Amino acid sequence: MGPHINIIWHHTAVTKDDRRKLNHHKSAVLWFTGLSGAGKSTIANAVEKCLYEKGLRTYLLDGDNIRHGINQDLGFSPGDRKENIRRIGEISKLFVDAGMIVITAFISPFREDRKMARSLLEGEEFIEVYIKCSLDECKKRDPKGLYKKAKAGEIPGFTGISSPYEEPKQPEIIIESDKQSITESVDQVINYLVEKGYIPD
Repeated sequence: MGPHINIIWHHTAVTKDDRRKLNHHKSAVLWFTGLSGAGKSTIANAVEKCLYEKGLRTYLLDGDNIRHGINQDLGFSPGDRKENIRRIGEISKLFVDAGMIVITAFISPFREDRKMARSLLEGEEFIEVYIKCSLDECKKRDPKGLYKKAKAGEIPGFTGISSPYEEPKQPEIIIESDKQSITESVDQVINYLVEKGYIPD
């Protein structure tokens, strides 16, 4: 007998499809992944603003903000990083069930963890967006000064320096943020959502 033997999932009177009809668009998670400094948060914010201006229901989950609240008890050990992504996946699932387009901006460096997050959602509800940027360019940008600290040994297990980043093998969207503008990147995401029928044209 497992610890959740007496816990039963309750089905609600208002369904995910009902909420989608009310919102006039499908719900899904846009899972932004990439190195620190690649532009995940910047592009994610710009995408959300564009969707909001189109009158669509959205919510942005940002890595640092989540660690200030829900995941403030987690560190950066391999186990804690996995749990960080698991919780974000579960939160994303709730937003998708609420009929919204949720946008996440997390390094999420390991394929296994991203696969686990994808497995929590149905069919085409998980859209992996790889913000591709060379490590050299990310080091040059270093908006938070993290690469400098990592190089000095102040941040152990830092992705791209002392811990690996595993590129997505088959992401739904690849944005080369060191080669295209923010506007081009946003257009790429919006065009994908329109073409695949997530949002109205």
